[in-house]
Amino acid sequence: MSATRVTARGPAVIGGLSRLDRFLPVWIGLAMGAGLLLGRLVPGLSAALDAVKVGEISLPIALGLLSMMYPVLARVRYDRLDTVSGDRRMLVSSLVLNWVVGPALMFALAWTLLPDLPEYRTGLIIVGLARCMAMVLIWNDLARGDREAAAVLVAINSVFQVIAFGALGWFYLEVLPGWLGLSQTALDVSMWDIAQYVLIFLGIPLIAGYLSRRLGERARGREWYESSFLPKIGPVALYGLLFTIVILFALQGGTISERPLDVARIALPLLAYFFLMWGGSFLAGRALGLSYDRTTTLAFTAAGNNFELAIAVAVGVFGVTSGQALAGVVGPLIEVPVLVALVYVSLAGRRLFRAKETAHA
Repeated sequence: MSATRVTARGPAVIGGLSRLDRFLPVWIGLAMGAGLLLGRLVPGLSAALDAVKVGEISLPIALGLLSMMYPVLARVRYDRLDTVSGDRRMLVSSLVLNWVVGPALMFALAWTLLPDLPEYRTGLIIVGLARCMAMVLIWNDLARGDREAAAVLVAINSVFQVIAFGALGWFYLEVLPGWLGLSQTALDVSMWDIAQYVLIFLGIPLIAGYLSRRLGERARGREWYESSFLPKIGPVALYGLLFTIVILFALQGGTISERPLDVARIALPLLAYFFLMWGGSFLAGRALGLSYDRTTTLAFTAAGNNFELAIAVAVGVFGVTSGQALAGVVGPLIEVPVLVALVYVSLAGRRLFRAKETAHA
């Protein structure tokens, strides 16, 4: 997000972040508070924001996500993507973590911690099926992960999402519960419904980022593009993130304040999920011998979820006032502060990789 480089020494890693990045938890806390206040104090704001849609896509949230993703994708050096596609350890690990481990873990947590709340349980399983796409690029960039690897993994997982989401929804909500003697739920969602979200939220910023780099470097050279252009657009990603958070909390602030115990019940399996997925993926990357930047990318792309898709599916299938929709909404509200905290854990964990590199030197 910023052009500032992180220092090489352990405790100084976080200090090497720019002021904007270093105080990100503060800005996010203020954005959450502002959204809650706006939702509570401005009558009709939530309904007005929710009504601004293109099809079933919330236009305010779409604008926030697109502005958040574009600067990160504009930073990607697309001529280096072949170095990522050749790393089979990372690619295979990402697919296994995202499409085998992640959905199975969320299924287990939802049934273990919410056995008496079927609507919330179903909503959480849908969240577990909607794999990373938008915000993960921000967390990866803040944690100094590999931008090129993040772009490739997000693209690959997005393709799998189009193909696998409906089938996995059928498996985890109907087939597997039937095998285990548990209650079953039908999920009717088409591949096109999924594809349109992928095309909008990944396709548009990806094309814009690619064209920016190609045209910018062709016109002025790479030095100008990376030292002058990128620093100017970098803060836009943070502003897009904060804007999205304000909108999310303004839309759902009333529900959150009216049903705090329900939110707490939903939050518990989500907290366990994010920490287990991120921590397990980070340790797996290190065990596989991946570098710090690719291990970080693997961890964040495995732990992050496509909340916009999860909310849209829950609302479209079960209704806007359903428990499934509430579970989808609580997802990003828990994910944002947790993954911000994990950015700092990741930066502090760089010393593990330096120690390993020193031992092998």
